[in-house]
Amino acid sequence: MEQAVATAIAEARGVTRDFHGGGGIVRALRGIDLRIQPGELVALRGRSGSGKTTLLNILIGLDNPTQGQVFILGEDLARLSETERARLRRESIGMMFQNAHLFPSLTAQENVELPLQLERVAADRREKLTREALEHVGLAQRAHHRGLELSGGEQQRVALARALVHSPRFIVADEPTGNIDSLTGRGVVALLRNTAHHLHIGLLVATHDVVIVEAADRVLNIHDGRIITA
Repeated sequence: MEQAVATAIAEARGVTRDFHGGGGIVRALRGIDLRIQPGELVALRGRSGSGKTTLLNILIGLDNPTQGQVFILGEDLARLSETERARLRRESIGMMFQNAHLFPSLTAQENVELPLQLERVAADRREKLTREALEHVGLAQRAHHRGLELSGGEQQRVALARALVHSPRFIVADEPTGNIDSLTGRGVVALLRNTAHHLHIGLLVATHDVVIVEAADRVLNIHDGRIITA
């Protein structure tokens, strides 16, 4: 078992999450077990309210389980301070969302470069890493276009480049094709699959999109806080 933890990018063991409301306790997650391996694209499918986003937040250390354990790269998140969790996210985890969350007045290059600036990476190193990330997503020629000048699909590609620029081992994406048309979405999905396979990154995507489900190496169905198919 210890060897399995060491080789998994992310692992949840018996994870539950309870929320206290006016009507009592709501159990959002009910004994979740999962493992994400390097180089695989895993789709997490479930209707709204099924627990997808809650699970993602717990897997990246933004929320704590009520019970159970979460390991990222073999590190037990419960044993890490908030500062150590933030460090783990900065160094090893990338994130994408339904909205690309670009700064519209900044260029694609500046949006991708921003996490490296916050980490005070040297200018020449920032430029190299940013160029490589934009090349990977096929947008090197759009590097100097501002966020407002990019299409929805291009914005999501920039968001992926930003998630990749610090060479993470694990990426979580929450409905990354939710705001773009189906044809553009297919291109983004192909890029996500290529990213997982060729960069050997574990990629977990919460989605309703059948295109992502069909492209995934594995599908996890979540219903009322339980994984019902793995």
